Amino acid sequence: MKQFIENRVLPKVQKPARYQGNEWNSVHKDWDNTPVRMVFAFPDVYEVGMSHLGLRILYHIVNDREDTLMERVFAPWVDMEDQLRQHGLPLFSLESVRPLADFDAVAFTLQYEMSYTNLLNMLDLAGIPLRAAQRDDRWPLVLAGGPTAYNPEPLAPFVDAFLLGEGEEAVHDIIGTIKKWKQGPTPHKRRDLLQELAGISGVYVPEFYEVSYHNDGTIKKVVPKVSFAPSRVTKRVVRDLDRVDFPTRPIVPFMEIVHDRIMLEVLRGCSRGCRFCQAGMIYRPVREKRPETIIAQGENLVKNTGYDEISLTSLSTSDYSCVQGVLALLMDRYGSEGVGVSLPSLRADSFSVDLAKEVQRVRKTTLTFAPEAGTQRLRDVINKGVTEENLMEAVTGAFQAGWTSVKLYFMIGLPTETYEDLDGIAGLAFKVVERGRDILGSRAGRLRVTVSASSFVPKPHTPFQWAAQDSMEVLQEKQHYLAGKLKHRRIVFNWHDARLSTIEAVFSRGSRKVAAALERAWALGCKFDSWNEHFRYSTWQEAFRETGVDPEFFNNREFSLDEVLPWDHINTGVTKEFLLTEYKRAFSEETTADCRHEKCTVCGVCQNLPASVDLKGAKNNAPC
Repeated sequence: MKQFIENRVLPKVQKPARYQGNEWNSVHKDWDNTPVRMVFAFPDVYEVGMSHLGLRILYHIVNDREDTLMERVFAPWVDMEDQLRQHGLPLFSLESVRPLADFDAVAFTLQYEMSYTNLLNMLDLAGIPLRAAQRDDRWPLVLAGGPTAYNPEPLAPFVDAFLLGEGEEAVHDIIGTIKKWKQGPTPHKRRDLLQELAGISGVYVPEFYEVSYHNDGTIKKVVPKVSFAPSRVTKRVVRDLDRVDFPTRPIVPFMEIVHDRIMLEVLRGCSRGCRFCQAGMIYRPVREKRPETIIAQGENLVKNTGYDEISLTSLSTSDYSCVQGVLALLMDRYGSEGVGVSLPSLRADSFSVDLAKEVQRVRKTTLTFAPEAGTQRLRDVINKGVTEENLMEAVTGAFQAGWTSVKLYFMIGLPTETYEDLDGIAGLAFKVVERGRDILGSRAGRLRVTVSASSFVPKPHTPFQWAAQDSMEVLQEKQHYLAGKLKHRRIVFNWHDARLSTIEAVFSRGSRKVAAALERAWALGCKFDSWNEHFRYSTWQEAFRETGVDPEFFNNREFSLDEVLPWDHINTGVTKEFLLTEYKRAFSEETTADCRHEKCTVCGVCQNLPASVDLKGAKNNAPC
């Protein structure tokens, strides 16, 4: 099969490097002498999947074990899928070119809801039955994890088991269970393996839970059908980032990928408390790496990859307590070698001119700020904690340090939003342009302010999980209104397809009932839905009609504060009581302070999980 693919298939596809699997630092193990075999499945193209830090981490951790191998598979682009189906070839892993059905486990990462049809398509291409109930002992386990797994219900009929939370330690528990199941003295049934997996902290097996509904379609209850399944599944969390393995020999692709650089994680979690932000809630608590850990990992990464850029990654890198010192050390050490450092996630209120000057010593990377809303009233509603003065100070520092372009991210359709808030977005953009003109002087001809507006999608486990999404028509009307306001030769305005955002919300807040529409949409040809050229809104509408699923029940309906939510049996550590309090405070335009700087907000994480806020950089003081 390998030779046939190399000689007959790859010459006919647009980007054969997506499927070759022999990149620098890729791992190739002896299949026959490795007891447990897993494949990491990313339901999007290679360029997107290879940019995912979670893949790099788990690939390294699993392959570091002698008894386990982990290979990779990505959603094949349409030209490759055509070739596979034309020649009757199953979807295969990159490293050994083996069919996915040969593995013990196919482990999907769920980074965004609009990749769900790709997951189904990959299973179908692999010849693996779509529904878990159709798979017997002959088939590999289908596992899933990642941020959107925190509402597993839309995919519950298709996935055998979900891992909720961080995988660095949990993956060892899962491997141990699979190995024990395979090497037992007597043949074990698939159900026995699932029972063992259900006993692992953080693992949710949908088969063992029953969902009942009220007549109006809301959920009556989600309860275990068996005594060994917990009533609530609590996420896994890594207590100490310095003690878990981090990949310092990551795979270096032969082709350009979305994030084609070193990704060096400096902290995990965020306690800012933006009320729309799922990542800020599910990745709590904040845990920092020691500065010396970051420097050592950076040294190995530069040596082992040849990249000329180090990206210091986190949800908000400028909140790292030693960002200034770490940045200066990295620039001093590698700047003369042409290796730059980028800070991809900056907050306007923690940005400084000195930080900007450090970043630009080697090259200017794009600076992006996210005010999210156009008025202070709405920023208070969403608990953004950023003022117009903060933003103007930040862009002033950027322009003075030599930048001629900045990006501003906003969100439209937020709860309580009015057209005055939209006017505020335009007003801020024009103020940034004027500030740039004043500072840049003769270089103002190169000035560009890019304004991007995404549509609000209510997310599980956030204070806005109860909030309704604006209708598609309202979102489109707001986009057109804003486009008219932002007509200026120095401003570029980008926005996301509102139709796509409405479907994203269905699967963000959906129950198991939406699984039928998902499967039907895939059967009708939907895939690569997050790619504009492949998104087929009319087909999704047809799928909803044929399956009797009302999308507005999930995206445009304000959920009752006392109803059972589809994800209530999933425990992130943040209590529902805290989220409800924050929801009510939002409509009173009350803000909640960051617990790292003021008193504990008692969100539940530090009280309920085996980890708490840990600011190691601040404790150690060096090289701050």
